[in-house]
Amino acid sequence: MDAKSVISREVAVAAGSFAPGHLGELTRIVPFEMVDEVLAETGRTQKRIRDLPSRVVVYLLLAGSLFPGIGWQQVWQRLTAGLEGLATAAPTAGALAQARRRVGTGPLHRLFDLLRGPAAGVATTGVWWRGLLVCAVDGTLVAVPDSPANQAEFVRHRCNNGGAGYPSLRLLVLVSCGTRTVLDAVFGPTTNGETFYAPDLVRSLREGMIVLLDRNFAVQALVEAITEKSAHVLVRVKEHRRLPVLKRLPDGSYFSRLGAVTVRVIDCEITVSTSQGRRTGAYRLVTTLTDAHAHPAAELIRLYHERWEVETSYLEIKSTILGGRVLRARTPAGVSQEVFALLVTYQVLRLAMADATSTRPDTDPDRASFSIALNTARDLLVQAAGVFNDTAIDLAGTIGRRILADLMPDRRIRTRPRVVKRAISKYNARGTVDRTTYKATISIDILTTRTP
Repeated sequence: MDAKSVISREVAVAAGSFAPGHLGELTRIVPFEMVDEVLAETGRTQKRIRDLPSRVVVYLLLAGSLFPGIGWQQVWQRLTAGLEGLATAAPTAGALAQARRRVGTGPLHRLFDLLRGPAAGVATTGVWWRGLLVCAVDGTLVAVPDSPANQAEFVRHRCNNGGAGYPSLRLLVLVSCGTRTVLDAVFGPTTNGETFYAPDLVRSLREGMIVLLDRNFAVQALVEAITEKSAHVLVRVKEHRRLPVLKRLPDGSYFSRLGAVTVRVIDCEITVSTSQGRRTGAYRLVTTLTDAHAHPAAELIRLYHERWEVETSYLEIKSTILGGRVLRARTPAGVSQEVFALLVTYQVLRLAMADATSTRPDTDPDRASFSIALNTARDLLVQAAGVFNDTAIDLAGTIGRRILADLMPDRRIRTRPRVVKRAISKYNARGTVDRTTYKATISIDILTTRTP
């Protein structure tokens, strides 16, 4: 006798044509009321109930960021896969494209403004340092389709091979280190450099923050703008940059001037020793924290290593989420809409991860796996699971429980500079990738004899 098993379950979603408008468990962070609010503020609420209401289209765009490797009709199939038994629309590709154009960029931009910011209630190492929220700024390039419209707006980035295969946009983000939540972002054509876009991020700085910056951002006007917001700066500058010595301090640092701002300069050498040898690098750091007793030079040098958190954020967006793919949109307006949807999706994943680790105060947020969060969110979206909160509030949720059940080990010490792991051509790959874990010893020497 053949035995058959039937698994039945119930899902709770919105009624009628609004049912496909969800993001699985992540809907708790981007609830219906929030989406309806941004649609009303931007004047994009539908005038009549359609098969594709505006709220549903916003969730479709966010779901598209969770599934970047498939077409929009397949994204729609995933939104409706868990709604068995409910009557749902079957829109054509043209109808989905028209709906995305109807909603436009405004609601996604406004949604990002509502969600961006540090995770609430997180007070762990790497997030705060001596009462200051640790942040970092950096830029990256994101490839877009090479349609005529995109080529006119986003030019191909120059490179050693004569030109990139696709046009690119330049994206800069301000990240809260530790949780890697996004505080702000700005993007545009690559014809403008990072220092052109960076001042737009200053609007999100405030007293009680310290911003870690790479050498490209050691610009006098930018440092002055940050200090006007009562935030602090820790930036690396080029070794040959001439900074006058105004006063030597007992810890080896010295006072100097960067434009109208009094700064403290720390010259140091960092040596990483492993069984494979030693590597020594010279660093010159400039900070607006001028009290050597309250903010020791050696601790500032160690703090600067947290700047790599923003690099990890870009790895998660471009490699883990996008899988190295170009964006979908073939018009500049569509690209802008897609980038904001991608930023919102990344932010809600990071907020879910921060919620999970906050339930265990002794857990470093670095140990939470972004891949587990992403793949669990995808599963729950397909199942239409966790759209509404149960009667008992579960801060971690299914995503958090899976993260906490499989925490990553403590991060390894970085002993090598970045190399190109996947070149455009196998003939121009450069550098070697050594994945061996070595026991490393790091020594820091503050230089006191160097005269700028």
